[in-house]
Amino acid sequence: MNYLIRNAIALFSEQHPSATDIRIADGRITEIGCQLTPTTDYPEQIIDARGCVIYPGLVNTHHHLAQSILKGIPGGINQGLGDWLASVPYRFWPHITPDLMYHAARLGLYELLRSGATTCADHHYLYHRDTSPELEDAVWQAADDLGIRLVLCRGSATEQGSHKGMARGGVVPESLDQVMSRMEHSRTRYHQEDGNAMRKLVAAPTSLIHSSSPQSLKTIAEWAGQHRIRRHSHLLEVDYDEQQSLQKYGMKAIDYAADCGWLGPDVWFAHLVKADDYAIRKLAATGTGIAHCPTSNCRLGSGVAPVIELQQAGAPISIGVDGSASSESGSMLQELNLTWLLHRAVHGPDATHLETVLHWGSRDGARLLGLNDLGEIAVGQAADLVLYDIHKPRFAGVHTPLMAPLLCAEPTSVKHSFINGKLVVRDGQVKGLDEAELVASVQASVNTLLARVS
Repeated sequence: MNYLIRNAIALFSEQHPSATDIRIADGRITEIGCQLTPTTDYPEQIIDARGCVIYPGLVNTHHHLAQSILKGIPGGINQGLGDWLASVPYRFWPHITPDLMYHAARLGLYELLRSGATTCADHHYLYHRDTSPELEDAVWQAADDLGIRLVLCRGSATEQGSHKGMARGGVVPESLDQVMSRMEHSRTRYHQEDGNAMRKLVAAPTSLIHSSSPQSLKTIAEWAGQHRIRRHSHLLEVDYDEQQSLQKYGMKAIDYAADCGWLGPDVWFAHLVKADDYAIRKLAATGTGIAHCPTSNCRLGSGVAPVIELQQAGAPISIGVDGSASSESGSMLQELNLTWLLHRAVHGPDATHLETVLHWGSRDGARLLGLNDLGEIAVGQAADLVLYDIHKPRFAGVHTPLMAPLLCAEPTSVKHSFINGKLVVRDGQVKGLDEAELVASVQASVNTLLARVS
């Protein structure tokens, strides 16, 4: 289906700041302007965008979809990262079956779609010695069923090491041979290299410092380089990372990452809350990026990542929602809004600009993921577009309508959403998903999980 979107209040496009209309053909944006008329060259459907502003689809660069059924676990609500890992994700995830994983993934992806995200990078780390391949397959299947773009960041751990969650959960890690053979299987089955790919694989050890040997990191990095696979992990989320790196390897965490070949323009790290000036300079010099996850960092009391300093140094910035077990949310719009607010609280009112934050959450995130054909409203780009309905009481008094969704944040209303030119949200409803069935399936999944753990 080809589409002509007409009569928007405004759209976020630096090349076409006054435009109101967008034409989509064969999954791409082919024309942008005002008062565009239907073409006679081929059939196209008219989408009335009155009352809406249009953003490029938001790009979430760090998630843990499995945690969508682990919100508000009582034992972890007031714990910091180390204890929380043992009390929440690593207590439950060895008991998550492919069926539970499928429903958790659908819930997480639904939350992303209804907030305006069109791409999800899921750091999926539910792998151990006896993991069934169906567990990973369930994530791919959920993304296919909802039509969302998925970058699966394939987690791994080759030793328990100093990882508190793994040690207390009794998780038996994979061997390096298992990691490599399973990852190669996923690459040949799922990975696409196109700039508008619907499926991408990323090599993503769960932790560089705590559960990966230097040799495993070097082997994975070499494999990723051979296959043009990007790399991702957690780093410097809390002080414990730096302490353990100094104790185990006799060097700072950022130097350990460099020594193992884990810095570069094809690498990005989640959090980096504790990155000091030295680490910031090395990240920027190597083009290594960040997935900034402000809600989770606040929720766990980890701190505020030095995003402004990273930006000023020239490091790539992107935004992630992290797992719902440490944020109770899967909304990209919430993350953008909190990013805009949080750094102004720390650095002053000129620290973050709305347009910059929106770029971090769309174009810049897409570039970090190697999706160079999306993230902007421009002719030739893949048609990943979100129409936010701001003809609602919540937005009625806003004097900057284009920025109303980011300024006001949740609750928001996505009227329509396109991914590669396909409608995945229509009239506020996620296609291919029955909300009542989803709620029932998730609630049944939670009950099943609690019975398994107890």
